[in-house]
Amino acid sequence: MMSLFAFQRHLQFSELPPSTRQTLKRSLLDILGIAAAARDTLATRALTRYALEHYPSGALASRLFFDGRQAHPLGASWVGGFCVDSIDAHEGHFASKGHAGATVVPALFALVDASRERGRTISGEEFLSALCIGYESALRAGSALMATTQDYHASGAFSGVGVVCAGARLMGLDETHFRHALGIAEYFGPRCPMMRLIDHPSMLRDAHGAGAFSGVNALMLAQAGLTGAPASTVEDEGVAPFWGDLGERWEIDAQYFKLWPVCRWAQPALTAVSQMMTSCPGGIEADAIEHIRVETFHESMRLQGHVPASSDEAQYGLAFPLAAMIIRGRLGAGEVNGEALHDEQILSLCQRIEIVEVADLSARFPAEILSRVHLTFKNGRRLSSDTVAAKGDPESPLSQADMLEKFRDLAGEHLADERLSAIIGAVYTLEQAEDCTALMNLVLEA
Repeated sequence: MMSLFAFQRHLQFSELPPSTRQTLKRSLLDILGIAAAARDTLATRALTRYALEHYPSGALASRLFFDGRQAHPLGASWVGGFCVDSIDAHEGHFASKGHAGATVVPALFALVDASRERGRTISGEEFLSALCIGYESALRAGSALMATTQDYHASGAFSGVGVVCAGARLMGLDETHFRHALGIAEYFGPRCPMMRLIDHPSMLRDAHGAGAFSGVNALMLAQAGLTGAPASTVEDEGVAPFWGDLGERWEIDAQYFKLWPVCRWAQPALTAVSQMMTSCPGGIEADAIEHIRVETFHESMRLQGHVPASSDEAQYGLAFPLAAMIIRGRLGAGEVNGEALHDEQILSLCQRIEIVEVADLSARFPAEILSRVHLTFKNGRRLSSDTVAAKGDPESPLSQADMLEKFRDLAGEHLADERLSAIIGAVYTLEQAEDCTALMNLVLEA
């Protein structure tokens, strides 16, 4: 069994299986597209003001995503995590019931940019190696935490462990400081009650800002000499099975990717409706719909979201994004933000949507995330979907074309085509770069 310290010290991106290398790059591009789409969300703007005031740059400085202004890496981690979290389109993972990239990527960019500011060159290969380490350790820690606690916690509760592992690789921590940093990150990690945010959506989301901050803070505290208790999600005897095949099997391969910027639990119903819209000649006319019944599992039923008062409520809802997809024929960031929240046609259709829990689908959760949709039209015609899983699961992966279309759709609202193409090219050739500054500049400048 490889130790976590040895894993983060010695892993090389070039030695990963080809499919895992591909998934890692897709994951990186996915997060960067969301960060571009979220550069002007209310949460991003609020956290930017907060970081510039309370975490100004000094001896260490990191630029903010698609902004160019500098803050201390702790502040940049806060901003980056909240930014990506504010558009709920990032990839996720079933066993941990959460997400790694929305924490690990912003924190890693903050650490790498701070290193660049101090004159250190980090190659593309080294960046991707650290990124893989961060993903793999965060997802395993999350799976261990989910299996050993009764509460359903936000992703920030475990993703700081991934930040420590990625950062320790870049910073060259010895084993003693590494273990202390892991313990500090886990001890100070936010154990947020996630279902409270499902019932009462807000900018707090999945705690990725807190996880990014917690991980970077732990690295710096350990460097300063603070000691930590052993990280239970890594070192307890009961979680050993989650780490036993480290370096042999890749948790990142089990990630799913979202097509739409809303909660993963809403996506099976959206997939079902999308398939119906495609299969019906001429599409589905909203005015012809009498009633929509969504049958789903308990957690998805709690999304509801018929009259969202904010983008957070729309993205943690099911009724509103489903209605928006039917009315507008698409579901991008613009359909869950701004003026769309007050669209009378969407809100009217929302009132004809019923979302109910059914026992058979609840029994299959979380191993399977499924929904069924039944449409009743005013002329008496009925249309029902099969029991549907969301496209983008490992068993039904998105194609490369799907991923690029999603990136361009999200990021293209703020970035020119030339810059979009440059980011895609930089990500997919990153291991060839002797210095990852070109990607840093594309992502961190305004």
